[in-house]
Amino acid sequence: MFELIFPGWLSGVFLSFATGPLGAFIVWRRMSSFGDTLSHSSLLGLAISIILQTNSFYIILVFISLLALCLAWLEKILPISLETILTIISHSSLSLGMVLISLVSNSKQINFNNYLFGDLLSIKISDLFSIFLGSIIVLIVLIIRWNSILLVTINPELAQIDGINLFYVRLTLMLTTALTISIAIKFVGALLITSLLVIPPATAQYFSNSPEKMVIIGILISILSITGGVISSIFFHIPTSPSIVLFASLLYLSSAIKNFFCEKL
Repeated sequence: MFELIFPGWLSGVFLSFATGPLGAFIVWRRMSSFGDTLSHSSLLGLAISIILQTNSFYIILVFISLLALCLAWLEKILPISLETILTIISHSSLSLGMVLISLVSNSKQINFNNYLFGDLLSIKISDLFSIFLGSIIVLIVLIIRWNSILLVTINPELAQIDGINLFYVRLTLMLTTALTISIAIKFVGALLITSLLVIPPATAQYFSNSPEKMVIIGILISILSITGGVISSIFFHIPTSPSIVLFASLLYLSSAIKNFFCEKL
């Protein structure tokens, strides 16, 4: 059992080093809808990879990266809010992806539940390299661009005065989110990945008084959620990926209740 679970658990630990800092910016900038849009749109990328009979990881990565570029451009030129754009694209891509997959599945047997909800047991040792490399790339990019992204998040006007290009900072966040979602889909699934990006950093807010501390605590909470979710799934014989999200939600709820009573006292 340990040999079966360990690669999936370790891949989740690797992902935590990407989702922790990236998720903090997503929470600060209220970009959870953007994460949902990319994760839902990944199903359309999956459908394209099935039709083209190519490796799904690379097609999904290229597809949602191009989508991130388009969203950054649309946010800049369209008069309507980004939230409206995200909602339209998210539901349209998800629907089109499911329609295409259902049409293709008439001629061949396709199980896309793994991409919707994740499949921890499908993670192999060979997958760990891609997940580790992708997580390291995201972490390095965020560390290098940390000051500019943080300034844009806190005060966009001041960042612009300092000569920081707001468009490229937003694009950096969008592309790193696209990469993280691409490497995480096999682990937690398209419908659950945004939870892993949002819930641990949101929980970390209750225990931190600086951005850097929030990122570190967010990574630790993410690792704790993954470990607790894996153990719970083994003990109660329930799906692993939803168990991870529920465990993370339980940590958030406990932290929120604790914070509420501490403020009352």
